[in-house]
Parts: sequence; structure tokens; C-alpha cells
Amino acid sequence: MTPMTRFLSACALGLAMIPAAVSTAAADEVITVTGQGQVFAAPDMATIRLGVTETDAEAARAMDATSQAMGTILARLTELGIAPRDVQTQSLQLDPIWQNRNGQSDQPPRITGYRASNQVMVRVRDLSELGGVLDALLQDGANDFGGLSFGIADPDDQMDAARRAAVADAMAKARLYAEAAGVTLGDVVSMSETGSARPQPRMMEAARVADAMPIAGGELGLSASVTMVFAID
Repeated sequence: MTPMTRFLSACALGLAMIPAAVSTAAADEVITVTGQGQVFAAPDMATIRLGVTETDAEAARAMDATSQAMGTILARLTELGIAPRDVQTQSLQLDPIWQNRNGQSDQPPRITGYRASNQVMVRVRDLSELGGVLDALLQDGANDFGGLSFGIADPDDQMDAARRAAVADAMAKARLYAEAAGVTLGDVVSMSETGSARPQPRMMEAARVADAMPIAGGELGLSASVTMVFAID
């Protein structure tokens, strides 16, 4: 290969590398930010988990006692206007009650009775009735309370508001960074949702939602997170 040929080959190689270098530099001229958005809303429904637990020396009697009490509770829920779709059995159990099972006695382990339990989940869509529902079910034999949680039946509007707030937060951050860096903010290159959270309880002053039992409804927080990439002009 002559010197001239080697010179021309080197020039061609250098020219071939220029577009790749420019492309890489352009790809790096961006600002990436993450925006957070959160909104709060009052709940419009509640979910309660409760049930009946009975013990007896005989398994059948323990289960019968539990079934009878739960039958009364389900009938009361119907009287209170709770729709069948809002009542669901969560668990039905029958467990032996052991004595000397831990081996700390010289007596062999033995079963002394049985424990039967029936747990249900109930949605209450009218919060003004929540206290009365709880009172009625406890009076009808519910002796195992698994908890109470609040929710929003249709949170789509609130989630959209949280997403808009997240985008606004990201854009404000991008403008601030561009100004601080002395550059001009360009168009959005990409945008992706990096997280969202459905209603979460927010502590606030207690309020009675029913006369029968004081219940604090409070507010629920809904949040969204978005990552946005902006070009630098």
C-alpha cells in the first residue's frame, strides 16, 4: 500500500466515525427528572373483616355453633341492605385444641377440644351506615374482628389528578435545572410512569360517620410518579 493510499484510507475511516460521535453527544444532551404527585380524597366505602369463633369438646358441635352464628350474621347483612356481591367468606377453619403438645409434661399430647371459625369480608358502601352495621353484627354473635379499612370505589379520577400533578412537578424541576445550568430546555424525549399508589390512609381529626359507633373516616392519599427526559436545545 502506497503512502497516498494509506493517507486516503485513514481519512475515510475518520469521516466514517464522525456521525457516530455526533450522535452519541446528542443523545447525552438531555435532562432526566422524576416528578411526584399526590392528591387526597375522602373515602366513600369501607371494608370490614369479622367472623365467629366457637370451641367445643366435639368438632361437629363447634362447627355447628359457628355455622348458626354466621347464618344469623349473614341474614342480618341482608336486612341491612348489604348486597350479596359485597359479602364474601374469607376462611372456614376447624382446628384441634391440644394439651401437653409442647412436651413440657410427662403426659402425652392429647386433643381436649376443637376450635371452629368462619370469617367474612363485608363492604359497606354507605359510610353513614357503618357504625350501625358493626353494632348489629357484634350483637348477632360476631366475636372475631379482623379489621376495618377505607377505600374509594372508583379512584380513576383521583389517580389521573395525581398523575397530572406528577407531570407538572417533573416539568417544573426540568425548567429549574435548565435555568440553573444556563441551557435551554427542549421537547420531551420520553416519559414513563415509574410508580403509583392506590388509596392510603391519611391521619386527620376524627369524625363520626355514624351515631351507633364513632368511626374516623379521614382521608386517603393517592400518589403517582413519572420519569421524564427532556432534550437540551
